[in-house]
Formats: sequence, structure tokens, C-alpha cells
Amino acid sequence: MQSELVDLEKKLRNAQLRPTKQRLALAQLLYADGDRHITAERLHSEAIEAGVAISLATIYNNLHQFTSAGLLREVVVDSSRSYFDTNIAPHHHFFHEQTGKLEDIAVNDLKVDNIPPLPEGMEISSVDVIVRVNSSRR
Repeated sequence: MQSELVDLEKKLRNAQLRPTKQRLALAQLLYADGDRHITAERLHSEAIEAGVAISLATIYNNLHQFTSAGLLREVVVDSSRSYFDTNIAPHHHFFHEQTGKLEDIAVNDLKVDNIPPLPEGMEISSVDVIVRVNSSRR
């Protein structure tokens, strides 16, 4: 447990983020169980359950700071819902519309073809694909 906190503190410092008590608590919740997709609201609930006194606004601020620092990847599934992904390696997602679950698709499992010519002076920085799925049973 102590070495995990030291590793998280180092991870934050390497990303140029000050390892405050709240940031360390959030990092522990985010990274304790491996890669995951989480909403700010769910992280807030987990923080409260863990006894971390923190507002939802502070959760959002820290998630965006973690994202800007390259520690998280934000996945916007629609205009009202974003997930934060601890797996920052290139990959795509299945979005289960009925349950709200986000699931990884390995980058090599999906081929993107026929990208139109780019605007002049532009280059591709990434390609993010979200495949929306529903249960076929009605």
C-alpha cells in the first residue's frame, strides 16, 4: 500500500502535477484495479464511499488536469456523457447503449480506411472510433 502511494506520487510529479492529498486519493481510486473507464459522477461516489471529502467540481477539475497531463484519456460518447480512460495507449471502444458500459477494442482489431484528404497544413493526431452496440433481442 505504501509503495503504491509512492508510485502514484511519482506518477503525478512526472506529469507536473502536485501530489496533493486529494489527487493522491483520486489517483488511488483510478489506478488501483488496472485499466478502467469511469465517469466523474461514479468517481465522486467512489471517493465519498472511501471517505474522501471532495466535491464533484473538484473531481471534474482533477480529471481534466490528469487528462491534460497525459495520465487519462477523455472519451466523449455523446454531448452529455464523458468517460475517463486510464488506458492512454491508442485504442477504440464499444459503447453499450443500454448499459452505458465502455469496452476497449484493440487498435489492431479495427482498420480505418478511406480517410479523406486533410485540410492543408493539417496532420492526423489520432483516430478515435466508438462503435455503439445494442442487444439484438427486443
